[in-house]
Amino acid sequence: MNPIVHAELSWLMAQGLRERRDRVLVTLAGLAPDIDGLSLLGGEDLYGKYHHVLFHGYVGALVVMGVCAALARQRLAVALLSVAAFHLHLVCDLLGSGPGWPLYYFWPSSMHEWFWEGQWNLASWQNSVIGMAATFACLACALRWRRTAVELLSVRWDGEVTRALRARFLGESSS
Repeated sequence: MNPIVHAELSWLMAQGLRERRDRVLVTLAGLAPDIDGLSLLGGEDLYGKYHHVLFHGYVGALVVMGVCAALARQRLAVALLSVAAFHLHLVCDLLGSGPGWPLYYFWPSSMHEWFWEGQWNLASWQNSVIGMAATFACLACALRWRRTAVELLSVRWDGEVTRALRARFLGESSS
């Protein structure tokens, strides 16, 4: 699954949190497993060897949960949601990163491969449908919570997007 969809799904999980900062932390937790994707900087061979290994497991989950909890305002809620978002990323990767690309959840303790024989390709209709649904759900949050995932980039931009969506779908004045 692509990083934008990972971010959207993680951000959606965080909607019960009051503070933007805490929602951002949960979103980052959902993106964190792909830190090991930086192995691409060392070339395709390193990427093929270490992506889905170094940070796609319990060690990464514990590190991310600890960092997010330490930086959060609602520490317990963010700790729980960050570990959930992290694992949602892993589930999405198991489903839709492509056949034959396992996760090594127990690395460095074990190199046991975790995979699912029904994995679909990254550029699949399934990932496209999930991505579109996540985007629409993020935009729909403007109607209930007066925010969208655009808040991850800019509070001001998010205000503009939210006003436009609420004017269009709820008939609110955009002034």
